[in-house]
Amino acid sequence: MPNQATKFLLEEGRMPAHWYNIAADLPVPVPPMLHPGTLQPVGPDDLAPLFPAELIRQEMSTTREIPIPEPVREVFKLWRPSPLVRARRLEQALQTPARIYFKYEGVSPAGSHKPNTAIPQAWFNQQEGVRRLVTETGAGQWGSSLSFAGALFGLEVTVYQVRVSYEQKPYRRALMETYGARCVASPSPETEYGRSVLAQHPEHPGSLGIAISEAVEVAASHTDTKYALGSVLNHVLLHQTIIGQEAMLQMEMADDDPDVIVGCTGGGSNFAGMAFPYIGQQLRGGRRRRVVAVEPAACPSLTRGKYAYDFGDTGKMTPLAKMHTLGAAFTPPGFHAGGLRYHGMAPLVSHLQQLGLIEATAFQQNKCFEAGVLLARTEGIVPAPEANHAVAGAVAEALRCKREGRSEVILFNLCGHGHFDMSAYSNYAAGTLVDQHYDESELAMALSGLPSVPATNASRRQGQGVAP
Repeated sequence: MPNQATKFLLEEGRMPAHWYNIAADLPVPVPPMLHPGTLQPVGPDDLAPLFPAELIRQEMSTTREIPIPEPVREVFKLWRPSPLVRARRLEQALQTPARIYFKYEGVSPAGSHKPNTAIPQAWFNQQEGVRRLVTETGAGQWGSSLSFAGALFGLEVTVYQVRVSYEQKPYRRALMETYGARCVASPSPETEYGRSVLAQHPEHPGSLGIAISEAVEVAASHTDTKYALGSVLNHVLLHQTIIGQEAMLQMEMADDDPDVIVGCTGGGSNFAGMAFPYIGQQLRGGRRRRVVAVEPAACPSLTRGKYAYDFGDTGKMTPLAKMHTLGAAFTPPGFHAGGLRYHGMAPLVSHLQQLGLIEATAFQQNKCFEAGVLLARTEGIVPAPEANHAVAGAVAEALRCKREGRSEVILFNLCGHGHFDMSAYSNYAAGTLVDQHYDESELAMALSGLPSVPATNASRRQGQGVAP
C-alpha cells in the first residue's frame, strides 16, 4: 500500500519540488557539445548569446536535484499534478492480461507536456531582463506553450513554424496568436537563412532544422532577445522530469509498478520526462525495466540514424552535439506528427541507447492513428498524432503480453490531445491518410555531410571548468 506521505503529497495537489538530472547518475558521461568553429567543448560564454545564465548552468550541471523555483511551481498548479489513468477499457478491448496506465499531459493550458519547460524558460529569461523570446515549432505544441508562458511573464514571443505544419494546423497558429505571439511560416523571408532556402526552393515545406536556424539567427543578432528550445537540450529534458516523478508517486498510490515504460520520441523531451526518473532509479541500484522509445518510420533517428556529431540546425549555426541523427540537411516527409519531424535525437536519449538502457522501434502513421482511434473509443481521449506513437507502442506491448500470457504493467506518456489535429483524423477515417516514406538517396546524402570531429575533441568531458 502507498505510504501516507505519498498519499498526502498528491491529494493536496502538491508536486515534486525538484527536477531530476540524470547526468548525476550516468555510468559514462554524455559526450560534450562542441563549438562549431573550434571543435572544442562549449563553455558558458559560448551559449550566453542564446540562453540566460541559469539555463546554461542547468545545461551543464551534474547535480542530481535542481530546485523548481516557487513562482514556476505556482503556475504549474494550474494543471499539476497531471492525472495518471488506468486504461481498463483499453485493456478489455485488447483482451490483454497486461495492466495499462497512462500519464495524461493534455490537461495543460496548451494541451501538451510542453509548458513544463516553457514556464521555467520564460521565467528564467524574465529574471535576467530579456524582452523577447524567439523559437521554432513543428506541429505547434511547443510554440503555443512558449506563447502562453510569454504572456504570463510579459515577454514578446516570435515563433517560426515549419511551413507544412503552418498550413496543416491553422488552429495551432490561432492559439499562439491568441496568447499574443507572432507566428511565421518557415522558411521565411525575414531571415538571411530563410531567404537563402527560399531562393533555391521557393515551395520548400520547411523542417525543424531550418526553423531552428531562423530562430537562432534572430536571437544571436538582437541583444534583448534569447532563444528558447522545446526539446533536445539537457535543461529541457530536465524540466520534463516532473512527469516521471509524479508518475512514481501516483503508481505507488495505485500500489502498482511499471514493467515497461513507453514514450514517443522526436527530439526526446516527453520521453525523457517519463523515463529518466525510472532509469535513474535503476542506475542507483533499483529494479530494471524495459524502456521503449517509439518514433515515426518516416523520420527514424534512433532506429535508422547514425550516432555521430551533428548540427542541431540545417544552417549549421548551433553547437555540435553527439546524437542519433539523420543529418542536419535531411528534410522529413510532411506526415502529421509534426512534433516528431526532427533529424536528430536528444544527446542524453541517444547516449542511453548507446549504453543499452533503452530500446527503440518505429511505426508508420496509419498504425499510430489506428491505435489513437482505439484509445479515443475506449478511454475517450483523442491523442495528438505525436502521442499516437506512444499509444501504438503500448498496444503492441499489451498484445505481446496477450500472446505470452504475461500480466505485465505498461506505463506510457500520453503527451497531448489532438483537438487541433482533427483534419488528420478525418483523413484517417476517409482512408486518405497515406504512410509517407523518406527518400533513401536524400538520407544517404544528408549522412554523407556529417561534420568530421577528431576523437580527442569528442572524448573530453562536458562542462570543463564549469561548476555543477
